[in-house]
Amino acid sequence: MASSTAPVVRHARREDVPAILGLIRELADYEHALSSVEATDATLASTIAFAPSDPSIQSPGPDGLPITEPVSPSKPARCLVLTTPQGDVAGMALYFYNYSTWRARPGIFLEDLYVKQSERKKGYGKRLLVELAKEVEAMQGGRLEWNVLKWNEPSIKFYESEAIGAQMMSEWVGMRVDGEGLPKLAKLLD
Repeated sequence: MASSTAPVVRHARREDVPAILGLIRELADYEHALSSVEATDATLASTIAFAPSDPSIQSPGPDGLPITEPVSPSKPARCLVLTTPQGDVAGMALYFYNYSTWRARPGIFLEDLYVKQSERKKGYGKRLLVELAKEVEAMQGGRLEWNVLKWNEPSIKFYESEAIGAQMMSEWVGMRVDGEGLPKLAKLLD
């Protein structure tokens, strides 16, 4: 792969799947949850909308919107990858679209942002967030949001910094139904 002088942020291509899975596993290990990772190359390949493998097709496009396979209920996610000047994948931002009823506008929910430990303090996380913010603006969206673990103080400080400007939403509590609770809820009124 050709070397440049700056990192590149682009939408993931199918051939990036092993690197994406590696980053997911590193993130899970950092969060002390490696045994919880169920993702595989095959499941990622079937659930992420990828950019074309042809490197001459740049995504995002000139309008700031992604050039990828279409998103759908079975393929809801997109992924930005950041490659180093040497061409190695060093970080990712895996995301999907959400909607604000009060604003009646789309938005982006960042499922996972991760930069390899060895590549931190180089502005890579900031670059990934900037690209997501540009996409929200390009689609005339209303917000970019994500969750962060309460104990992850370095990330919280980074997100709340003047550069990023995120605000903690202390009035909201995340809720989730998964595992055995999901089919139980689905059959609740049967």
